[in-house]
Amino acid sequence: MFTGIVTALGTIRETRQTGDLHAVVACPFDPAGMAIGASIACSGTCLTVVDKGGVAGDAWFAVDISGETVSRTVPGRWEPGRRLNLEPALKLGDELGGHIVTGHVDGVGTVASVAPEGDSRRLVIAAPHDLAPYLAPKGSITVDGVSLTVNEVADQADGTCHFALNIIPHTAEVTTLGTLEPGDRVNLELDVLARYLQRMQSLRG
Repeated sequence: MFTGIVTALGTIRETRQTGDLHAVVACPFDPAGMAIGASIACSGTCLTVVDKGGVAGDAWFAVDISGETVSRTVPGRWEPGRRLNLEPALKLGDELGGHIVTGHVDGVGTVASVAPEGDSRRLVIAAPHDLAPYLAPKGSITVDGVSLTVNEVADQADGTCHFALNIIPHTAEVTTLGTLEPGDRVNLELDVLARYLQRMQSLRG
């Protein structure tokens, strides 16, 4: 379980294809605080630490990424050199600063536009049709592992939707969202409460 509050940026140092895709991620964590078998959300994807090393501030951890995970996340996301938003799993007693995030990617969105708005960046993201019913103004969404509030939703004629977000300067600086450009693709995770509400409504219908 996560909150969508990113604590560090990591970089994929190397990958190799075994049975699954094995990746080594460089990060600024303290390896003493990372347990083998622990979960770390990597740009919104919950992965298990299978190895670790380095020193505090210059550490690394290794994960195995299944074919299912690769197929459901942004194409090319797991290539060497790619930067990742990192969040260790929530501990009992930690502050729930964002919203409840599972680390299970529901779909991939595409950045439709980026524009300045005050000191912030306004992102408009195109979401696929199967995610559209779950998006609502002032609802929560996780974009590449970052908990955000949906400002506006515009339904499209083909059943997809565009939703707008404001990225404040701090979020742009400490996550990968500050470098997004039109055409970039992002991992999306729906608000778990929206899933349950949609399910209840479909049963009533």
